[in-house]
Amino acid sequence: MWSVDVFATYLYGLKFIAVTLAVLILISGLDDLIIDVVYWLRRAWRAATVYRSHDRLDYLALYKRPEKPLAIMVPAWHETDVIGRMAELAATTLDYENYHIFVGTYPNDPETQSDVDKVCARFRNVHKVVCARPGPTSKADCLNNVLDTILQFEQRANLQFAGFILHDAEDVISEMELRLFNYLVDRKDLIQLPVYPFARTWSDFTSGHYMDEFAEVHGKDILVREALAGQVPSAGVGSCFSRRAVMALLADGDGVAFDIQSLTEDYDIGFRLRTKGMSEIFVRFPVVKDGEVAHPFTPAFGKSVREANVVCVREYFPNTLATAIRQKSRWIIGIVYQGFRNHRWTGDMTLNYFLWRDRKGGITNFVSFLATVVLFQLTALWLYQAVVPHGYEFLSIFEGGPWLTALLTANLVLMTNRIAQRVFFVSTFYGLAEGALSIPRLFWGNYINFMANCRAIRQIVQEGDPRRVAWDKTEHDFPVLGEQGRARRPLGRILVAQGVISEEQLATALVHRTRGLKLGSWLVHEGMITAEQLATAVAEQSGVEWERVDTLSLDPRLIQQLPSELALHYAVLPIREEGRTLVVGSEGDVDPVSIAALGRKLKRPVSYVIVPKGQVTVGLRQWHARWRTDDARRALNDAVSAGRLTAPSADALWQEYVSRQVLFAEVVMSLGHLDAAALNAVLLRHETTSMSLGQFLVHEALELQKTVQGSMHSLLERAGIGVSSYDDVLETSTV
Repeated sequence: MWSVDVFATYLYGLKFIAVTLAVLILISGLDDLIIDVVYWLRRAWRAATVYRSHDRLDYLALYKRPEKPLAIMVPAWHETDVIGRMAELAATTLDYENYHIFVGTYPNDPETQSDVDKVCARFRNVHKVVCARPGPTSKADCLNNVLDTILQFEQRANLQFAGFILHDAEDVISEMELRLFNYLVDRKDLIQLPVYPFARTWSDFTSGHYMDEFAEVHGKDILVREALAGQVPSAGVGSCFSRRAVMALLADGDGVAFDIQSLTEDYDIGFRLRTKGMSEIFVRFPVVKDGEVAHPFTPAFGKSVREANVVCVREYFPNTLATAIRQKSRWIIGIVYQGFRNHRWTGDMTLNYFLWRDRKGGITNFVSFLATVVLFQLTALWLYQAVVPHGYEFLSIFEGGPWLTALLTANLVLMTNRIAQRVFFVSTFYGLAEGALSIPRLFWGNYINFMANCRAIRQIVQEGDPRRVAWDKTEHDFPVLGEQGRARRPLGRILVAQGVISEEQLATALVHRTRGLKLGSWLVHEGMITAEQLATAVAEQSGVEWERVDTLSLDPRLIQQLPSELALHYAVLPIREEGRTLVVGSEGDVDPVSIAALGRKLKRPVSYVIVPKGQVTVGLRQWHARWRTDDARRALNDAVSAGRLTAPSADALWQEYVSRQVLFAEVVMSLGHLDAAALNAVLLRHETTSMSLGQFLVHEALELQKTVQGSMHSLLERAGIGVSSYDDVLETSTV
């Protein structure tokens, strides 16, 4: 029949296509096999040599490094109700204090701006950035605006961030992430953590295929890439850049760190830093704490305890076909097509090999999908011949010589290995059930990648140039730093609303306030309000309660619940216990990050109330002062005992004395010597010393001066000239 002849002709054409695809699949399969072999040989060698001679680094070692200031950069376009959850989660889970979150918003996105304002009011370490241009621009453009603002903030706060971290608003950050970055950032310029998408329902193959790809790439491929080429592509989240790296990127881009014409600016930066000779590392650091399972695998789920507890970034990835195709087409354009334009082949053949692996997706995405289509057709023909007796032997058309058999056998072996590798790496993190599901998801992922590749090519053809697909403008404008605590009611307005002071008194206070005192302290010192009235206003501003308390009369056993270094650091005193919760008193607002950090250090829940001005100050001096001063209470009691003062008069004097006490930190901040952020960084370093804060500041400055300027003695020694008759006494001057 003519229809059979036509179909047979089609099958002969299909055979040619199948053979071509088989050759391409063999090349790609051998390429992947190289990575597999290197990974497993390296893993076996390290197990047999390195880990037998050296213990693995314990997570407790991360606590030995002082906390350096770290900046987290978060681009936000239409992210209402997300930033608050991120800040809350970070404050309650991150085992770190010395960090700030900078959120990039847009002038035409008032909903997100309003949401961020509310978050800034609660979290003093969250700062709003308003980008110069309306959104949505590219992620790189938003990050450039955020980075500009961070540099402005550094000048205002008189501090320098040691690391700059990329995150999205929806990221769930591991509690030890910042401690790991803090441990490495002095030695590494790009630090990348693995990314593990959250699992949804078992039937959600779209989001599930992200799990499979990231589990294998971040469990194996990137490790081999770093070991062989010393180059690590940033994933755009969970990436930390050293200060040296950021300054180099700014200098390289004439003040612009991120390429706004690139759809994958994170991938681009990895190569730019590599060409500058900077050190890059991909870190898989497991945190297995006491009480967790210690044997290699949990039989019930098939997870590797170490692998399933690595410090990583978790987030939900798209679970609809359209959004997945749109996201992956952006990745393909940025890595394959823009990457080819931006990063030419180099003289380093190892690096070229990994460039080839990045770019081969432009071919293999088509090949894998077409091979799947051919496979389904061959399967249908096999079923036809198995079911229909004496049917046409269509599969005979695909028979060939030994070379074809060898080719198909090799591809079958490589495919089996590919599936086994995928199942293993998915199972070690997600469990055997997800590992098994990764097999059917492999075919669905091929379809998504094929459609994304088609969309990417269509966009490039429409624009005429891969770089035009991204944001097209190159001018550089400066962003706007949101007002600190914009949504926080000013204390003066609260006092006026409560009827404690008038508008005229507030105006007088703002103009004539004594330098070195905050507004509330000045009003109390001038007798315009009482310490209790100030406490009421501060409590309303902070959203907590206030209480009257005599901190000198606290139970010594209660005082012992809070170590001196913590009491002095956070300027709080324990007031009472409510079950397991320790209630502390403070004269001012205590931000959620500090409350959470205090709870982690005490290993119990902590809450706080506002107490009248001066009570914490005199209590700290009584119970925790590192350097004792004159006992004011004893002097007052001696005057009463001697008959020079009546008891009511002594009580009034005592209340006046207490209300006039000011913490050294408040004076330093009010004078403008230290911003709140810089002061917090200083307090973290001061926590482990026995000096007073003032002595510590002077000591640290003198030590830095000595280190920076050096001495003539050391210069002469370096020059090979002995020194016997002169000392360096004059060079240790405090001038």
